[in-house]
Amino acid sequence: MARRRKKYGFSFSWKRATGISGMKQKIARKTGIPTTKTGRQQKIGRIVTGGGCLVSIIGFIAVLFTIILIFT
Repeated sequence: MARRRKKYGFSFSWKRATGISGMKQKIARKTGIPTTKTGRQQKIGRIVTGGGCLVSIIGFIAVLFTIILIFT
């Protein structure tokens, strides 16, 4: 696959020029909620799974609960 050439020169962003980007960054920093779609999805995923260990803990508890039910 061919590499893309870097574009050197002038680039203009109307969002940065009007201050929208900076405003979104300030809101995201103060609230702790990302403004991008993927950022929000990742944050929700970390909350739901507890950073990855919650699923393992729930599985371990389910196995213990099953063993207790079988042997009692």
